[in-house]
Amino acid sequence: MSGAPLDRGLLDFAVELADRAGRLAAERFFAGDFEVGIKPDGTEVTDADLAVEELIRTELGRRCPDDAVYGEEAGAAPGVSGRRWIIDPINGTRHFVHRVPLFGVSIAYEDEHGSALGVINQPVARQIVYAGRGLGCRVRTGDAEAAPALRETAELRRARVEMVNPGRWPGDLLLALHQNVIVTGLAGGVVGVLTGLADAVVMAGSEMGYEDLAPLPVLLEEAGGRATDLSGGPLPSGPGTALVSTGRFHDALLGLLRPPGRP
Repeated sequence: MSGAPLDRGLLDFAVELADRAGRLAAERFFAGDFEVGIKPDGTEVTDADLAVEELIRTELGRRCPDDAVYGEEAGAAPGVSGRRWIIDPINGTRHFVHRVPLFGVSIAYEDEHGSALGVINQPVARQIVYAGRGLGCRVRTGDAEAAPALRETAELRRARVEMVNPGRWPGDLLLALHQNVIVTGLAGGVVGVLTGLADAVVMAGSEMGYEDLAPLPVLLEEAGGRATDLSGGPLPSGPGTALVSTGRFHDALLGLLRPPGRP
């Protein structure tokens, strides 16, 4: 990625903050003491989402008071530094609400050079992936920490590809994958690519929010993979789709997912 390496202290701060936020989310998840509401777009939100986002915003205000902040639940707060934090307090609220332990806390940071920091914490699995521009990507599982372990699949037809939101996919996208790769039901998502569970993840159907996509570019690039939208354009801007991969079959998968006649 272009731009100077991120300050290591800022990355350490973001990882610790995501860890704290994840502990709060997990505590509320296991206690089951959250209230559920419906947002204007029809999606679910809980008071746990609001509490986790408030925790993150409070700590950002103390550490980086001049930076802008955008959070999924409370929206945008302006800054004067030209830098911005992006928060998804509980990524996977529907899972959270229905007591499925597949949710996470995501934090991203952008500066004048673009995507600079990304952290995804899956607190129930006790797994955090994080990266800072020029600092590499790391995977922390429990108390152990390691470099990403990307799959080295030799042939496209043996690649494991996970689908996100397939219930709303056009039929040609589903058919293209089923005919050419091993479609997996693993729910590892981006973390699954970074830990060797999958070669790629395709996010389509329901539009992904900016906060869903913001951590992905720096995480994948620092790990040696790739992250684009389904037209091959840069994330997190674009139509709300994403292809996250080890990089080995990225262009081939883009070709499958963007057949002739599809814009």
